[in-house]
Formats: sequence, C-alpha cells, structure tokens
Amino acid sequence: MKRRSATQHLMAALGMLTIVPTAYANRPEPRAMATSKKSGFPENSLKPARLKPGDKVGLIAPGSPIGEQALQKAIENVESLGLKVELGKHVRANRGYIAGTDQERLSDLHSMFSRKDIDAIWCARGGYGCSRLLPNIDYQLIQDNPKLIIGYSDITALLNAIFEKTGLVGLHGPVGASTQTDYTLEHFKGVAMNPKKRFKIKLSAENQKKEEDIFVPKVIQSGKAEGALIGGNLSLLAAMAGTDYQPEVKGRLVFIEDVGEKPYRVDRMLTQLRQAYQLEEAAGLILGIFAGCEADADDDSLSLKECLEDRLGDLGIPVMYGYSFGHISDQCTLPIGVQAQMNTSKKTITLLEAAVQ
Repeated sequence: MKRRSATQHLMAALGMLTIVPTAYANRPEPRAMATSKKSGFPENSLKPARLKPGDKVGLIAPGSPIGEQALQKAIENVESLGLKVELGKHVRANRGYIAGTDQERLSDLHSMFSRKDIDAIWCARGGYGCSRLLPNIDYQLIQDNPKLIIGYSDITALLNAIFEKTGLVGLHGPVGASTQTDYTLEHFKGVAMNPKKRFKIKLSAENQKKEEDIFVPKVIQSGKAEGALIGGNLSLLAAMAGTDYQPEVKGRLVFIEDVGEKPYRVDRMLTQLRQAYQLEEAAGLILGIFAGCEADADDDSLSLKECLEDRLGDLGIPVMYGYSFGHISDQCTLPIGVQAQMNTSKKTITLLEAAVQ
C-alpha cells in the first residue's frame, strides 16, 4: 500500500473539519446582544407590548398535560382580566407525563408567536417537558414576532432560553390555572398591564401571617444589589447547566425557588449552580418560598434554611430567602431581563423600568 503524501493528509483533515453533523448545523445560534459591563443587562432587549382589555391570549400547555377542570379555570382566569382566549391546537393533548409529542407542543408555541391576531402567550400549567423543546425552537421567529410569554415552574426553561437567544423579556408569573389572589393579580397587572417606570414589590401580607417556617424571611447576606432579573425554578436552572441555554448570571439578580425537594437535593442543585454558573459573580440572589422543601422530623438532615445558608452564605453578595414567589398562592410577577434592585433590609424588589411597552 502506498503511503499517503503530507499534502493528502492535510487535505483530508481539512475536509473533515468542514463536515458538520446535522443536529449541530440546525441548532439556533444565540442572538448577539450588547451588554452593560456594570450590570450584565442586554442593552437591546426586546420588550413586548403590554396586555390590554380585548387582547387575544394564546393558551398553551408546553410541559405536562392539563386536566379539563384546570383548563377551564385557566380560561376563566384569563377572561376575568378582560382578555380573549385562543386555545392551542394541542392544549388538551396527553402523552403520559407530557402534553402531547414534542412536535405538537412546539407547533403550538410557534403558531402563537407567528399569528398576528395573538397578542400574548400564557402557559396553562407547568409540570415537565419544556426543556425538551429548547433545541428546536425557532428563535428567529420569536425575535421577529415579540410578544409576552407568561408562566413559572417548568416554564423557567422557555423564559430563560428565549431571553438568552433573542433578548425577549418574558414574565415569571402565574400560569393560567394558578389561583388569582389579590396579591397575585395586583402584581401581575402592575407588570403586564399597567406598567410604571418604578414598581416596588413588597412581601405578601398574607404570607407573613403564616406560621410555617418556610414563610419566615431570612437574610443570609445583607445588602442592596442591582442587575437584570434572571432565574426561576431551581430544578430547571440546574438541568440547564452546561447546555447552550444556560442563562448568564454575571452582574445579574438571580431569583430562585423550588417545591417538594428535600434539603439534600436543594444542596445538590445549588452546588451544581455554584460550579456551573459561578454564582459569586451574580449581583445578588433572591430566594422565593421553597414550599414542601423541609426535611421530615426524623430525617438526619440540615433544615432548609441551614442548607441555603451553608451553600449561599459565603458568596460575598446579598442573599435573602422568603420573597413572595414560588409554588404558593400569593406570588409576584418577575420579568426576565428587566433591571431591578433588591434590598434585604426593606425586604423589597424594585423594578427600575417597565417590562412592557
């Protein structure tokens, strides 16, 4: 067998470098966004139009399936705000623990963004499944048709990935089927429908009346901090670590909540965030109500708050537990990508700009 020449080897190597696997060739690239060195805030973020009475809202289920009773509650909740409802074609789909196939759920998401008669998109519920959609989302479509997308829990994956790829501000707030308390409605309307240049979010008075320890605020590291809001559900943020959709935390205010996780699991996920996200580079950490995350009485365990202090108390940035968001009835609405300030002594979050136009 004849030995290949050096030139032939070089040409073969260069040829191999030009081969791009299809899965990677089709992967959407992040949008180039100018950022402020001071805050990490994308200076050319996309702010969607505010919601107005008479607007039509697309109701979709991008994660877990929603039962008929919960879907009807979601419809009534949206209509009670003077809005019209358009159901996603596959909103009632059910495929085990997911609301239909990935393609069906993705089709509903794309359809609602592309339709000119749809003014906003509201996720009927969370559950599981949104992270499966991220590689195949048409981010250019979303960037070209910016509109509000609303939800929390599993919707964390969509809100953060869409913001990082397009700059579109989304709302970490109630899902369609959430209970609409006075506090929840006040803060949703204050962000999505009647925005102000500055909007102060105080702790829920009802939450402060509750005796359970999870509702008692705790300052882990005192101080004030400003930055763009980013974050959501801890489990989803941990699952996004190391992917193309992991949000940037440097110079930002990172808000975190979770539900139904034992302290050692919270420890594990926070450890992953420390190592993958470099949390010490964040401006501050805003912790919500971690409902159902306490250890059982007979567990050999740190308490939830001991776990949080152990994992987050040495970062050298302001950290406070107990802000009014999470898997609870009284929850505020936090806009992803909007400049805000946290103040641990006053126990407030202040939005420093409107989230919508």
